[in-house]
Amino acid sequence: MLQKFWKMHGIGNDYIYFDCFDRVPADPAALAVKLSDRHFSVGGDGVVLILKSDVADARMRMFNADGSEGNMCGNAIRCIGKFLYEVKGMQKPVLTVETKSGVKTLQLCVGSGVVRSVRVDMGAAELRPARIPARFEGERAVGVPLTVDGKTYDVTCVSMGNPHCVVFVDDPYALPLDAVGPLFERHPAFPERVNTEFVRVDGENELSMRVWERGSGETWACGTGACAVAVAAVERGLASAGKPVLVHLRGGDLTIEYTPSAVYMTGPAEFAFTGEVEI
Repeated sequence: MLQKFWKMHGIGNDYIYFDCFDRVPADPAALAVKLSDRHFSVGGDGVVLILKSDVADARMRMFNADGSEGNMCGNAIRCIGKFLYEVKGMQKPVLTVETKSGVKTLQLCVGSGVVRSVRVDMGAAELRPARIPARFEGERAVGVPLTVDGKTYDVTCVSMGNPHCVVFVDDPYALPLDAVGPLFERHPAFPERVNTEFVRVDGENELSMRVWERGSGETWACGTGACAVAVAAVERGLASAGKPVLVHLRGGDLTIEYTPSAVYMTGPAEFAFTGEVEI
């Protein structure tokens, strides 16, 4: 049976979205593997299901390109806000979306009936290693050594509903990320694998980053990753607390606000195209 999909992206972090209010694919993990192939199928960083929720306006499930299910995706949830407003007719300035990392609140910036940007309450940053999870001693893994393939890096570990390892470097674009990324992702220090961000400090509260996402490889953007690098920069004294942090990613920019109670992410969401696939 054919089912309609929407291809959407948040600054280049692209997923294939299905409206599952009435019908849910039987095997979304296999569907993600099949459809994410950029040479022989639709292509994307994974598949996102938009479902009914008993506790929010909608519920999201996201599957990476390798079929693994993720807990949360900041770029994807902004796209869901745009989808709910423009396609599902939920024309409210504030929407809620249930995720595996809890219910997230979205504030929509709308102009002429179009969602221009979305500010997401991403919840509080988690710095305790056991809660990330990451195998480090102590109450926090901030600026701690990690040896990867014989080289020692200073890393900072943060959970934004999914695990992140942040590494500050001179030039993230000079790194052989295809070689280094998988070594971090599957390092024994991270029992559930990890997303890894390589970050350069460009100026006061301004950062540039590349990201290697567990299950997907390098992506053009990662919303939770941008939140994690802003948190890490403040915790390392590389950015000022209480001020927005501008994060440059390969696909565009996100603005992150780090507070003790929550991290807020603001950025765009876009439709690319629609189609139908046999599922």
